[in-house]
Amino acid sequence: MARRVATGWKPGAGADFNTEPPPPQTPRLALSIPEFCKAHGISEGFFYKLKKQGEGPREMKVGTRTLITFESAAEWRRAREDPRRAPGPLAATAVPPIDRPCGRGS
Repeated sequence: MARRVATGWKPGAGADFNTEPPPPQTPRLALSIPEFCKAHGISEGFFYKLKKQGEGPREMKVGTRTLITFESAAEWRRAREDPRRAPGPLAATAVPPIDRPCGRGS
């Protein structure tokens, strides 16, 4: 006698599936502290060290949760950028404009 194989599929069960697409997900507007740390590649301990020094991102409290908005995270990243490495007003002139010849053979 042949053995039945357990596949997790029951005959006739496919007809009961809902064919409507799921509703669109609500966009996330903030990160928890563990999510923020993971996204920025820092440990939670370092996050709290920065917070204690007044160098952490702005936070908001929602009930008992502490969240960091995407805008606050972006401001925090911008504040940590090295201004010496940012492109200055002369950086754009290093590449000749497309409508002028670059000086070769003209």
